[in-house]
Amino acid sequence: MGGAFLAAAVLARLGGRIGLPTIPLFILAGILLGPHTPGVVLVSDPHDLEMLSALGLVLLLFYLGLEFHMDDLKTGGRKMAVAGGIYLALNVGTGLGFGFALGWGTSEALVLAGVLGISSSAIVTKVLVDTGRLGNPETKPILGIIVVEDIFLALYLAALQPILSGADSLSAAVMDGGKAFGFLLLLALAARFGTRVIGRLFAIKDDELLVISFLGAAVFVAGVSEWFGVADAIGAFMVGLMLGSTASGNRIRKLVHPLRDAFGAIFFFAFGLSIDPGDLPVVLWPVLAAVAVTLLMNVLAGLGAARVYGFGAGPAANISTTLLARGEFALILATMAAGAGLDSRLSPFIAGYVLLLAVLGPLAAGRSAWLARILPKTRGDDHGKNTPPPPKETPRTSATTVA
Repeated sequence: MGGAFLAAAVLARLGGRIGLPTIPLFILAGILLGPHTPGVVLVSDPHDLEMLSALGLVLLLFYLGLEFHMDDLKTGGRKMAVAGGIYLALNVGTGLGFGFALGWGTSEALVLAGVLGISSSAIVTKVLVDTGRLGNPETKPILGIIVVEDIFLALYLAALQPILSGADSLSAAVMDGGKAFGFLLLLALAARFGTRVIGRLFAIKDDELLVISFLGAAVFVAGVSEWFGVADAIGAFMVGLMLGSTASGNRIRKLVHPLRDAFGAIFFFAFGLSIDPGDLPVVLWPVLAAVAVTLLMNVLAGLGAARVYGFGAGPAANISTTLLARGEFALILATMAAGAGLDSRLSPFIAGYVLLLAVLGPLAAGRSAWLARILPKTRGDDHGKNTPPPPKETPRTSATTVA
């Protein structure tokens, strides 16, 4: 574990000197020091870091909830649903069509619909933090789309599980979906009407007790969520949503930072451990085609969300690039597909696709101004006020030559 932290830190510091984001470097550290590459092997079994990785995902989504205020949900719920619906319709629909076009099978196509359609909440959160855009106007629709995706995810997994397991009982699938939706509804009602009571419970002056309290609440609700068939991350997100609106919200945001950063790094490192580079050449062309399709759909979805909110080309580019990365959900689907005995090409395809977008996503988000220049201008641009500033010039070094 100590080696994982140090390897991630060293690679991230080296990459920072040439302007690379930390996320793909954390993943690269896991690939290089995992069981699938020659040389030093720090962790021979990726499952050894499974609990720490899960904690990293929980803390990333908990922090995301802290930043997403209840007022945003109350005032922008309709726009959020429309923007999220546009994103899902374009990406999930295209993913399903792409899956059928590959000809690997119907179950495989249903899996690929989710792989290509759902963004990585963890990477999106990290990108927003790293780029300093948490306060930007377009961050609200980005977070709104993530929320809609997570709600869709709970229902999608509940429906997909009996299909992959070969179950022919429609009633069992409906029961699982109803249980997940009911728990989501319960969390939403608690977030909407229970903020005052929750605020009193977390009105703690001592920082040590406050950390233990919010960490216990986030992890506990995440575990209960998973038991109800809802992604653990969405449970943690809802806890953050509740606590972010309390009087202790600002203190909790400051106290959770080091925990979020440390265990978030382990999450991405563990992701890298699961990737076997030797499997990637077999599915190279389908992966490249899927990445190209995802890029196009994200641009269209970003333009659609920007129009819903009245934004211009700059925010549209930020939305498109920030939501580009795929990650933890795709890996969950890869595990489910392997357990169900689906096409053997599916797992390496998902690994290559996720790895490529995990690298391209943060890089594209940091350079979204380039995309904004070629997107159609709208009245929301107001002479370029919404367009992000061009990237800062860097000294002429070898890194500039590589770029």
